[in-house]
Amino acid sequence: MFVGMMTALITPMKDKHPEEPALRRLVDWQIGQGIQGLVPCGTTGESATLSYSEHERVVEVVIEQAAGRVPVIAGTGSNSTWETIELTRHAAQAGADAALLITPYYNRPSQEGLYQHFVEVAKAVDLPLFLYNVPSRTGVNLSPETTGRLSQVDNIVGLKDAAGNLKQTLDTLEACRDDFILLSGDDFANLSLLAIGGKGAISVTANAAPALCAELQNAWESGDRDRARQLQRRLHRLNHCMFLETNPIPVKWAMHRLGFCGEEIRLPLTPLAESLRPQLEQALRELGLLT
Repeated sequence: MFVGMMTALITPMKDKHPEEPALRRLVDWQIGQGIQGLVPCGTTGESATLSYSEHERVVEVVIEQAAGRVPVIAGTGSNSTWETIELTRHAAQAGADAALLITPYYNRPSQEGLYQHFVEVAKAVDLPLFLYNVPSRTGVNLSPETTGRLSQVDNIVGLKDAAGNLKQTLDTLEACRDDFILLSGDDFANLSLLAIGGKGAISVTANAAPALCAELQNAWESGDRDRARQLQRRLHRLNHCMFLETNPIPVKWAMHRLGFCGEEIRLPLTPLAESLRPQLEQALRELGLLT
């Protein structure tokens, strides 16, 4: 169920609130373009600035609109264990297929603190759970040893890896049980992680280029390595442009240019700087996404 190219969905905003019709349209388009899973309320979905009620409603809308056509992995992580449990419980009640739990940010817990945090969530909610390691955002790195310990918990099923360290990823795979699911969390590394045993990706770029991202995954799975490499290189410029400023600033503007939402983004993030827009627009044009 949790194999393939999945999209870390943006949260369309209008008049300072999540825009449900735009979100529903985006879900339908993503599925129609061949994407294999949806991940609302992650970093790309501006989860850190959503209220509890907004967060829960976005998850509900995506589950409702997906209607079982693809799995939905709800972002429910927080820097508070209690808050993470509450959001994860809601996701389970709403019908999510799994939850994505970011390492607690700002607190900078020890490895034992990380272990205890995730175990507590796993005990509290009967739902498949994915760990999410992105030290550049959180200030804390989930070590291979800690991930290996956590992989022994029955309902902790995988890891979204955005650590940017291939050796660490290999060490993590070695430390974990054989059926532990590795998903790429960095678009530039999607093919690299597939090559070492990854099962897919949770992609920022797939918001704007779902068909191409899904084709890369499908090419790899069918054994067409040359096509997969060609697509990874072809997507490289757009992958780069998605991080011209802090995610999700560029992808939110890209989706605005593609007509899926306004350019509204919630403070303290601001719309993409005008000086950077031509680069991103050119990357979209080169892929035939913008005419």
